[in-house]
Amino acid sequence: MIRFSYKAKDAKGETVKGVIEAQDEKAAVATLRGKGSTVFSLTPVSKNSLALITDKFFNRVSGNDITNFTRQLSTMVTAGLTLDNALIIFKNQCSSAFYPIIDDILLNVQGGSSLAEALAKHPDQFSRVYVSLVKAGETAGVLDQILSRLADNLEKQRELAGKVKGAMIYPVIIIVGMIGVGILMMVLVIPKLLVMYKDFNAELPLPTKILMWVSSSMTTLWLPGLVALVIGFYAFTAFKKTAAGKRKIDQFILGLPLFGNIMKKFILTEIARTLGLLSSAGVSIVESINIVAESTGNAVYEEILKEGAKQVERGLPLSGTLGAYEEFPPIVIQMISVGEETGKLDEILTKLSKYFEMESDETVKGLTTAIEPLIMIVLGVGVAFLMMAIILPMYSLTSQF
Repeated sequence: MIRFSYKAKDAKGETVKGVIEAQDEKAAVATLRGKGSTVFSLTPVSKNSLALITDKFFNRVSGNDITNFTRQLSTMVTAGLTLDNALIIFKNQCSSAFYPIIDDILLNVQGGSSLAEALAKHPDQFSRVYVSLVKAGETAGVLDQILSRLADNLEKQRELAGKVKGAMIYPVIIIVGMIGVGILMMVLVIPKLLVMYKDFNAELPLPTKILMWVSSSMTTLWLPGLVALVIGFYAFTAFKKTAAGKRKIDQFILGLPLFGNIMKKFILTEIARTLGLLSSAGVSIVESINIVAESTGNAVYEEILKEGAKQVERGLPLSGTLGAYEEFPPIVIQMISVGEETGKLDEILTKLSKYFEMESDETVKGLTTAIEPLIMIVLGVGVAFLMMAIILPMYSLTSQF
């Protein structure tokens, strides 16, 4: 979106000035004319670097905005409001970051485009799954129902993601705190103590020697270490952008002892829920699988699902294709097989998503319970090592006198 500074005459004949966001000059003029204004001048407004950074991190459309938009639009359409009026009402109460997007959607709808076509022009905010469901709802004449189910789906996604993030907040805070305190100790405190030990020419124990080496390395080699860290970060980012790199990283994450299991259940929950939602909306099974594959965010599952879509297109059952991969547990294959045989795949997938959602919740709770004593053990070992490295030389010094 581009910001334009404009000068115009409103419907009352008064001169007005302001700033508007639109995709191009034509869209900006159309928006102002739609408000009854006659445009005299329109000038693009360039943002400085600070403004761009601020917009990127603080003035952007959030997941809550999308969920609220979906829920409110569903409610207003169900109440009998036309799509135009519903969008106008929502536009007048949405956030400043969301306003230009809703305004553009409204202009496209008023220009004869379907809601799905208007949403598809904003892929950063509305995923392919979202657009496909809206398109299916408009085609079948049940847009209000689809939007309601879509809002439920988005809320469940947020809730599950929130549980996983919430479980990780405590250990992350503790680990960051440990690293911070350790760095301060190594840079500010330990060197002063070690200088004193050197002055007395005392025989230092192994823990103290290790501590001296670490402290010396951090104080003298911090610049090469920082450069190596930056280079490593950019190399990792470049590697992750490649198809092979992303697959290896995703495969590594799935193989982690505890976190990998949570990620698997989280992904399986989203696959089952989204595939069931698309199937129940009337989207073809092949198209549904391809859409879900692109929305998993994991290269391993994306590759498997796309292969599954090819096999289904050839007439083979989905359960048979997925059964060849260990990433899909037996219960998934059995449930999908039952759904295919009974013709109730969408219902089976919905039940399967609820099962994995409960499994994910229990796993997260178990992780939270197990990680607290683990952190305490690590803290205890770290403190004990520091105490040994600092106090043992004191005994050695006192024995010399």
